[in-house]
Amino acid sequence: MSQPQTTFPQSQPGLTAVADIMQPPLTTVERYDHVAAAAYLMRHVGATSLMVLDAAADRLIGIVTEADVAHAVADGKDVNEVRIHNVMTTRPVVITPATSIRDAAKIMTSSHFRHLPVVGDTGLQGVVDINDVCRVLLADG
Repeated sequence: MSQPQTTFPQSQPGLTAVADIMQPPLTTVERYDHVAAAAYLMRHVGATSLMVLDAAADRLIGIVTEADVAHAVADGKDVNEVRIHNVMTTRPVVITPATSIRDAAKIMTSSHFRHLPVVGDTGLQGVVDINDVCRVLLADG
């Protein structure tokens, strides 16, 4: 199965903020969903991370990544029983749409993150991943 193609302006001059390159959080999960559900969603939407929302408050409470799923499997956990809140990163580092792409890269590099949720005045607005950042920075030369 092919993955959906990511489209964003890759080589336009003036891309400076993560708002220019962030992806909308197309798929989210809740903390009480099973890890197997997260793995299924990642596979079928071509995502490497999912934002975890508190449905009642409609706010970001965590992030679950493909690495979290892999660690659960490697640790022998039953992904059909284990809940996302047991493997997710709680209170993830977030950035705003106005955060510069270079600052996002610095955060990712210094903290060894591959994904950063983008949160604005209206809540979760998107996610930027290391591939998005690298494409722009490499295109800038």
